[in-house]
Amino acid sequence: QLQLVESGGGSVQPGGSLRLACTASGTRLDYYTVGWFRQAPGKEREGVSCISAGDGSTYYADSAKGRFVISRDSANNTVYLQMNSLKPDDTAVYYCTASPSTLVIRAAGAYNYWGQGTQVTVSS
Repeated sequence: QLQLVESGGGSVQPGGSLRLACTASGTRLDYYTVGWFRQAPGKEREGVSCISAGDGSTYYADSAKGRFVISRDSANNTVYLQMNSLKPDDTAVYYCTASPSTLVIRAAGAYNYWGQGTQVTVSS
């Protein structure tokens, strides 16, 4: 059974950076498409980025393009989300999720496994 644990969240000033990590146990994360979602208070869950298990294709929401980078670290069974030029609007709980599909997946309902989330706060 795949289990996901997020880490790397915290508080940062606008313009700062954070690197979120999604570390898997129970099986190889390489076999799964992995996504990052976020949910701010009072708002719906929003897809941020995704990396496919097949050819490593990636997806970024418009809000993340040019600022966030998703990547795999197979040796550590981890997927990272490097977040740069952070804005107050990026404040949210960030969730890692995985699907056995080999395709890029944007819909939250298509994912099978979810982590508990990590808080990111961007404030001056």
